[in-house]
Formats: sequence, C-alpha cells, structure tokens
Amino acid sequence: MNCAKPFLITILCCCFITGLKAQQQVHLYENTAEYIFTSNEINWLEDPTGNLSFEEIKKRDAAGYFKSNYNYYPQNTNHRSTYWFKVRVVISDTLKQKQSLIEFFDQTIDDITLFLPDSSGKYTAMHSGAGVNFPHRLYHHKNFEFLIPHVSKGTYTYYVRIKSLNEINFIMVYRTIERFINYALVEYITYGLFYGMILVFCFYNLLMLMATGLSHYLYYVLYIVSVGIYEMSTDGIAFQFIWPETPGLNVYMYGISLYCMSIFALIFARTLLRIKRQSPTLYKMINWIIFIRTIYFLICLFIRKEWFIYKFLDFIPLFAAFISGIIIWYKGFKPARFFVLGNALLFVGAIAKLINVLGLVSGNLAVAGHYSMVFGFVMEMIFLSFSIGDQVRLFRKEKKQAQDDAFFHMQRNLKLQASINQQLEEQVAVRTRQLEIQSREIYLQAQEIARMNKLLEKDNAELKTNIEKITDARIKSSALTFAEFSQKYPDQEQCYRFLADLKWSQGFTCKKCNYNNFSNGRKPFSRRCNKCAYEESPMNDTIFENNRIPINKAFYIVYLVFTTKGNISSYQIAEKTGMRQGTCWAYAVRIKNLLETTEHTSKKNKKNSWIDLIMKT
Repeated sequence: MNCAKPFLITILCCCFITGLKAQQQVHLYENTAEYIFTSNEINWLEDPTGNLSFEEIKKRDAAGYFKSNYNYYPQNTNHRSTYWFKVRVVISDTLKQKQSLIEFFDQTIDDITLFLPDSSGKYTAMHSGAGVNFPHRLYHHKNFEFLIPHVSKGTYTYYVRIKSLNEINFIMVYRTIERFINYALVEYITYGLFYGMILVFCFYNLLMLMATGLSHYLYYVLYIVSVGIYEMSTDGIAFQFIWPETPGLNVYMYGISLYCMSIFALIFARTLLRIKRQSPTLYKMINWIIFIRTIYFLICLFIRKEWFIYKFLDFIPLFAAFISGIIIWYKGFKPARFFVLGNALLFVGAIAKLINVLGLVSGNLAVAGHYSMVFGFVMEMIFLSFSIGDQVRLFRKEKKQAQDDAFFHMQRNLKLQASINQQLEEQVAVRTRQLEIQSREIYLQAQEIARMNKLLEKDNAELKTNIEKITDARIKSSALTFAEFSQKYPDQEQCYRFLADLKWSQGFTCKKCNYNNFSNGRKPFSRRCNKCAYEESPMNDTIFENNRIPINKAFYIVYLVFTTKGNISSYQIAEKTGMRQGTCWAYAVRIKNLLETTEHTSKKNKKNSWIDLIMKT
C-alpha cells in the first residue's frame, strides 16, 4: 500500500504536466462574434525545406511533432523556413444561421494557405498572401480573409501554412460577417482620417514653403509623406489601392519608405534645430548616421533584400534626432521643446505597439496598442508643426530685431555721414583753394617750360643741321672708317631712302609712259606708276643696279674709291669692310672704270662728290 502511493502520485503529476502542454481547444458558439487565437491555443511546426505536403503534415501532427506556443502570438523566427500552425475549434452550436470567416492581421505575409475542414473531415485549401495579386482575394480588404463553410457540431482542426521573408506575427481571428463589416468600416474610416491628416499637413506645409522659402518645410513634407507610405505599406492599404497588380513591390516599399522616413527625419531635425550652428559635434554625428544608413539601405536594396526586416535599426536615427532635440533644447533653443515632445509621443506609441505585439495586453488595450503608432505619428506631426511655427516666430522675431538694429545703425550712419560730409566739404574747400593757387603756379611754370622747349627745339634743329653738315664735309674731305660712315648710312632702309630721295629729287616720271602719279610699290621705297603699273626700284639706273652685296657696304666702297681717286687696293677695301678680297676687287674695278670715264667729261659735268657717281649719266 505504501509503494502504491508514490506510483499514483507520479501518474497524476505526469497527467497534470501533459494537460499543461496539451493544445487548448477554442469553443465557438452561435453568439460568438469575434475570437482572437493566442498563446497555447496555437501549435506550430517548422518546415526548413518547405517541401512537406499537407498529408505529411497531418501524419506529423498525429505523431506529436507540433510544438506548443508560449508567446502571445507565434512568430516565424527563421525567415527561410515554412511554418505550419494549427488550431483546434469546438463548434458548440450549429453555425448554419450565420456566415463567418477566418482573418489574418499581418499584411506582410508573403504566402498563406488555410486548410478548412468540413463536416465529413475533408479539407479545402484556400490560398492568399502579399505575393499574390490583390484582385484575387476573396474580399478586397487589406487583411487576409477566408470564408468558413457551414459545419455541424464537433471538433475541427484548422491548419495554416505560412512562408514569408518578413518577420510576422501570427494573428488569427474568427469573426462573423456582420462583425467583420462593422470592424472594416471603422478601420477604414480611421485610416482615412489618418491619411487625410497627412495630406492636409503636406498641403499646408507646401504652401508655407512657397510663402517663406524655408527648407525645413520641404524636409518636413518629405518626412510625413515617407511616414504615410510606410504605414500604407505595412497596413496593406498601398497594396490595395496603389499597386494591386504588382505584389513584388511589397518586398521593397516598406523598407524604402522606412529609409526615407529615417533620413528625412534627421535632415529635418538638422535644419529645424540649426544643429550645425548650435552643436557642430551633433551635426557631424547626424551626417555619419545618414551615411551609414544609406550604405545599409543600398546593400538591402541590391544585395540582401531580406535585411529589410530589421526595422529596429531605424530606431537609431530616430533616437539620434530625439537626443539632438533634447540637447538643443537644453542649450536654450525654444522651438526644440515641441520637437522633443512630438518625438517622445512617437516613442511612447512605438513602445505601446511593442507591448501589444508581445501580447502583454488584451481587449480594448490591445486595440489601442495596435493603433498606437498611428496615434504617435499623428501627435508627432501636430507637435512638429508647432515646432515649425515656433521656429518661424523666432525667425520673425530675429528678423524684426535685425531690422530694428539695421534701422538704428542706418540712422547712426546717416548722422555720422552728415558729419563726415560737412568735414569733407570744409577740407575740400581748403584743398580747392590750395589747388587753385598751385594750378596758377603750374600754369606759369608750364608756359616757361614751353618757351624753353621751343628754344631747345630750335637749338636742336640747328645742332642737327650742323652735325649733318660737318658729317657731309668730313665725308667729302677725308676718308672715314666704316663705323663712322655707318653713322650716316647705318642700314639698308636708310640707304634706300637716300637713293629714293636722290633719284626722284625732281619728281617721279614713269620710264614707260612718262606719267607722273605713283603709289608705293611692293619693295621698300619703290614706286609704281598709277597708269601703266610699272614698278621702279630706287636702285634702278644707278651704279647699284643688280647689286649683290650689302647696300651700305656698297656705298662705302664707292666712297673709298672716290676719295682715294682709285688709289686703294682691294685688300685694303676688304680689310675695312670685312668682305672677301675677290668681291671687293670686282666691285672696285667697276667703280674705278666709272670714275675714269667721268674724268674725260667736260669740267661742267665734273663730279665733285662720290654721290655724283651714283646716278648713271
């Protein structure tokens, strides 16, 4: 008898433990309008391969492979696996009088299949999900609904197959059609008010942007638009109304909108709070957060799209904006107080949403927790608008103060300018009198300088004439060196000018047509007849015609031969001119022959200067 007691106690404990772990059945009655399946009412099984069929799942259920759920709502902890869930429902009364349905709340489930039993035990598979075109759904509603067939009294097991890359909460709800319609209407009205407020805030701030030109209005509009798109993506509203035929966008849009929301929240905070001026360290930190968040977003977008599920990372930029607001408010920037309050309410809403997801509340509190983020965003938008308005008032106050300061300084400057102008006028008057006296003195000095310049010009002209006469006399009287001779005839241009003046000293007459008008020719100092276009060089009909040595040296050779009466050797000429002896000999012979010819002319035509040898007669 004593041995039987421990054995009996052990059996009772095992039964008690088994009862604790057994799946709890859900009783549905005819008057049950709504029921949410939670905790141990749901069992689950992970299928890592995703290849198990429904028949294999039923066999594994019979073998006890399904596990009990210890969370309020079960989750897909491994996003690469397929999960099977089951609930056991006891139909206590006949449900033939009322139509009812099964609804799943999480709109981010990519693929969901519900296996519905009938009274005979046969199952019907019904499929839906965010990866299926929206028009294929039973009801055009943001959630997933499946109509329950009429069944009789009894116990039924419902199986659900779920596959999703996103982290989802398995929220399964039983509703009657009447309850569903009432709930859906209230829900859509709530969403309409929320998104309507977003549009109103957008239009208002766009008008303020156009009126003031302040950039933080633009960043605020982009932020609340990103909030709206994110909420529409996670609630399924965007899939229903914006891209119903493109389910592939469901994988990306919530991640893209969440990135934009974080980035524009930081940029808006950086601009509104004047962080660059108030705190350069915070400014650098925000820029680094923006850069790192952008790199992570690009990796998610192009390489690892499954990383979009880590939504908690976006608490970092939002928390950075919140902390920045607190620091700037502490430094005395008053508009930051509304910014901090708005972000604080948003964080309260996020915490309430997390509490609801964890299943720590129920009933009306659960409903409030479900919409807490929406409420947080609304309150944040309101207080951020107050913050912008406060910042605008501060801006106007600073602008008015700046205008007052500018007006004060303007009046002060006008007085100072009037005083300075008076002093300047007095100084200008004194200086003008001094300049008038100096001008008269300068005028007298200028007249004296002009008179002296005229005398100097006259003396210079006489001196130049005397120098030329002395040079010509020296040339005629004695032999000069080539350097001395070059002072008179330094280069080709001077020699050509001399020949032209000598040749046409009596005026130009064309050799071809005896016409007297001419124009300059192509060669230096040549003349072209305006009638027959015959061009004549200044060397033509002179002893220098067809000359092949430098003209100034040819001048000097003529001068040497003439002054020495031909008694100079070609070696001496070569030494004086620096040319070859043969060239000097040939040229000197030509000049000596001309000189001998002129010696037989009459005394009337006797050449008195070497210049007289130049022209052929």
